[in-house]
Amino acid sequence: MAKSGNASESPLLLGGLELGGTKCSCLIGTGPDDVRMHATVPTGSDPAATFAQIEAELRRGIEAHGPIRALGIASFGPIDRRRTSPRYGSITSTPKQGWRDTGVVPRLAHLCVPIGFDTDVNGAALAEGRWGAARGLEDFAYVTVGTGVGVGLCVNGGLVHGFLHPELGHIRVVRRAGDTWPGACGFHGDCVEGLASGPAIAARAGVPTHSISAADAVWDGVVHALAQLLHTLVLATAPRRILLGGGVMEARPELLPRLRRELASSLNGYVPHEDLGVGIESYIASPGLGARAGALGALALAADAIGDSRALAPPEI
Repeated sequence: MAKSGNASESPLLLGGLELGGTKCSCLIGTGPDDVRMHATVPTGSDPAATFAQIEAELRRGIEAHGPIRALGIASFGPIDRRRTSPRYGSITSTPKQGWRDTGVVPRLAHLCVPIGFDTDVNGAALAEGRWGAARGLEDFAYVTVGTGVGVGLCVNGGLVHGFLHPELGHIRVVRRAGDTWPGACGFHGDCVEGLASGPAIAARAGVPTHSISAADAVWDGVVHALAQLLHTLVLATAPRRILLGGGVMEARPELLPRLRRELASSLNGYVPHEDLGVGIESYIASPGLGARAGALGALALAADAIGDSRALAPPEI
């Protein structure tokens, strides 16, 4: 993945930071075929300590490979990306211990380069559309199932934003008959994330997810919840492809065919489209960039920030 080089070889080097619930990735490069540095640090419960490590890694990368033209930050959320907000560039009501109301963009503004800031799943969607399994598609979704459950949405060629970014991992779902487990989400209990994220699965099974047999009944509930999320996506934005990544999906590839079958059964022929029938294997698919999608999404955000003069200015308050 890595490629050696220096600043003279590429005057358009980009910096990327993927803030994940478990680890943070720091990159210097221009794209998937030109990553000159990729270092990771754990996402601890102390943001100041975590950012000290992040800044050290970025500084080492810049010293080794030359200055960066822009920085992309793809962060776990929820985040505030409204430039008119006094909390612009911050993580807001996250369940991640110690990170609520943490300013992210302000901590890195001293680099004095344009900064692109979005969610980790929107970043991953951007990377998949540019370099991965969604190339050439104007409408698609990227779903991550890992420490949390998140959705990045691209509609009509652009990422979806309103007053907030998509937070579809927290939608309510119909429970399986007889299932009264309360769920693990600190905000909503049995939302999709509360039923199907890695921590939720482990909490319900009482053992780490990697120790759970593929035949364990716990996966039935996971498939049931995730299929309803996919059902909602199909009917809400009609994406031309849905990609499923994240640590749970990477570790459990057997979930993919189960989700295809469950989605088809849930839709019950209501949406007459060949991709939801004979073509469902390519419609519900793994990310083309694999586990790199999120980190490369940060580079994609950096690339887009270069053309956005607003990224150079402080937010209007």
